[in-house]
Amino acid sequence: MRTYSFLTVLFWSCMFHVIHMMPSQKRTNKHSHSERITGLSENDEKTLHRTKRGWMWNQFFLLEEYTGPDTQYVGKLHTDQDKGDGNLKYILSGDGAGSLFIIDENTGDIHAAKKLDREEKSLYVLRAKAIDRKTGRQVEPESEFIIKIHDINDNEPKFTKDMYTASIPEMSGVGTSVIQVTATDADDANYGNSAKVVYSILQGQPYFSVDPETGIIKTALPDMSRENREQYQVVIQAKDMGGQMGGLSGTTIVNITLTDVNDNPPRFPQSNYQFSSPESAPPGTPLGRIKANDPDVGENAEIEYSISSGDGSDMFDIITDKDTQEGIITVKKHLDFENKVLYTLRVEATNTHPDPRFLQLGPFKDTALVKISVEDIDEPPVFSRPWYLIEVDEDAKEGSIIGQVVAQDPDIVKNGIKYSVDRHTDLDRIFNIYSGNGSLFISKPLDREETPWHNITVIATEINNPKQSSQIPVFIRILDINDHAPEFATYYETFVCENAKAGQLIQTVSAIDKDQPPRGHKFFFELVPEFTDHPNFSIVDNKDNTAGIMTRRNGYSRSKMSTYLLPIIIFDNDYPIQSSTGTLTIQVCACDSRGNMQSCNAEALLLPAGLSTGALVAILLCIIILLVLVVLFTALKRQRKKEPLIISKDDVRDNIVTYNDEGGGEEDTQAFDIGTLRNPEAREESKMRRDVIPETIFQIRRTAPLWENIDVQDFIHRRLKENDLDPAAPPYDSLATYAYEGNDSIANSLSSLESLTTEGNQDYEYLSDWGPRFKKLADMYGGEDSDRD
Repeated sequence: MRTYSFLTVLFWSCMFHVIHMMPSQKRTNKHSHSERITGLSENDEKTLHRTKRGWMWNQFFLLEEYTGPDTQYVGKLHTDQDKGDGNLKYILSGDGAGSLFIIDENTGDIHAAKKLDREEKSLYVLRAKAIDRKTGRQVEPESEFIIKIHDINDNEPKFTKDMYTASIPEMSGVGTSVIQVTATDADDANYGNSAKVVYSILQGQPYFSVDPETGIIKTALPDMSRENREQYQVVIQAKDMGGQMGGLSGTTIVNITLTDVNDNPPRFPQSNYQFSSPESAPPGTPLGRIKANDPDVGENAEIEYSISSGDGSDMFDIITDKDTQEGIITVKKHLDFENKVLYTLRVEATNTHPDPRFLQLGPFKDTALVKISVEDIDEPPVFSRPWYLIEVDEDAKEGSIIGQVVAQDPDIVKNGIKYSVDRHTDLDRIFNIYSGNGSLFISKPLDREETPWHNITVIATEINNPKQSSQIPVFIRILDINDHAPEFATYYETFVCENAKAGQLIQTVSAIDKDQPPRGHKFFFELVPEFTDHPNFSIVDNKDNTAGIMTRRNGYSRSKMSTYLLPIIIFDNDYPIQSSTGTLTIQVCACDSRGNMQSCNAEALLLPAGLSTGALVAILLCIIILLVLVVLFTALKRQRKKEPLIISKDDVRDNIVTYNDEGGGEEDTQAFDIGTLRNPEAREESKMRRDVIPETIFQIRRTAPLWENIDVQDFIHRRLKENDLDPAAPPYDSLATYAYEGNDSIANSLSSLESLTTEGNQDYEYLSDWGPRFKKLADMYGGEDSDRD
């Protein structure tokens, strides 16, 4: 291709060189005549001369991309004023003067100093003038001329893009336009065929073709399938010179993609599928997945699965996984191995977006047969009902059977069942159940008024496998019996005016009953038989579960009777009939003329005496203050009376003398009267009590002497009893002492109190023989002589 281009350039160079060497008469502008013009100006008259130009030059053309060894000759400037004697000098100015174009100032020959490119600049404008070397005057005025650059085919066509991308739906018809490519040529389109481009396809046949003039790529084969081949790479060539030999060319790549259309129905890879499920699988449990293949993509491959037929269409369901386009078979209802072990389903897969253009290819759906087998497992017992309702009278006796629950093992082996009550639902253990047959019975008395409903849970458990159990709620309703008597609905505060008339209504009473008879409550009221002919009041039954209390006489007096008690019997109408007696308390009150109560208290009786309520309150306060003073005075008096029992030194009857010294010995006869201890009968003499005020209304009681052969304990008990029964004894606590020491001891007395009755000194030396326990006593009495000394 490069050889062809070089030959073309050489050919055109020779042609233009020959043209330039031709005689120039046909292309020469010759100006050889001169004119003289005389004219007047406004200031003065002046003669002007205009000389016709005598330039002679050719129309200059230059071939681009000259590659010769010498500079390229452009042309020659010449004026008729040049006599050839070398007096004229040619000067060139303008585009590229001195750099691209060089002129011989003596001969006017112009040469191109460099290789020119028409695509960079196709036209050069230059100016020439001729100067007299001697005078330096222009012999010719400056003239403008043009050098045109002739084009040669030195530029190949170039596409607007290095790579094109296009797409077309699959199954398109022949001649369907895909994309248009465009190439441009920088050569001169107005000169020759250098810029005339022709398109052709180098790669991509026989699938595509290209229009040679427009560059439009079209399909060349019918029914191209994306599923067979999706990507195509097409190479397009653009060649100038009209596609003739020697023309330059350029290429581009076009990537063409076939887009998908829904021209393929879904197809199951196999016609039969097998799945299994345990009978205990709850609804919604997935059993398996099936998938129909669709070679299309995107929404054209979306599939909807459904069950078209089969004996398991009610027991199973199928849903579509939108992400994987799979059908998921799930359990729809509870399965029962004992009922059915095998189900058959006909599953259908359908395209959701069919293309009407391809419906003639056949139905866009497919079917497959699915078989599901049910596996047997050990199931818990099943009750005959979802819940039980039992009604029982509240007077049912303990141990009575009130109902029965029934459960059985649904498995083929039919294991035995035992029943029990969930004690969390029967904390009071009111009910129980026979574990063998499920009969419920009562363990404790029932009371509807306390608890009208009992909700318990019964558990059924397989005997051979206790882990298999089930529960059932049992609702027990306690039916009412008439075991409660009616009573007043509330406490009534009834009064009757003193000025009441006979037949006047003073109170309306009603009743309530804890029972709930099915036909509703109906109460009857009447007086107790003993008060049937009550002279003061009567009762009238209103037949609406109320009764009115009526007066039977005119006028009542509080002074005679301030309160009346009216016993009333209330009956119900259920079986057995229950009744109760309620007593209505009626107070007699003072009322005004309109019957409004003014006062029912006792203070109202004193009002006629002229005492007001404030006066009565003042009197009561005075009485209370006097009572408080009396109590305080009595308390203080008791406090003063208790002191002689402890601190009096004159009372030696019942007194305990304590001292921490050894006394005065036998000669001290003033400390205590020892005669009392020696003769207990002396205590029975009549003596007045010194700790209380004597009262003459009480006679001093004498007691018989009991000192002969009496024990000390009996003596103390006797005296204690006498003091408890003595009416003259003070009502407050007192201290009673008893001085009787009992009968004589066989060891004789050791007391020194009897030393007054003996004469002479006694010998206590024998105390030293009694041992260490009496050493202290022996020292006390044995050292008498030394003490005297």
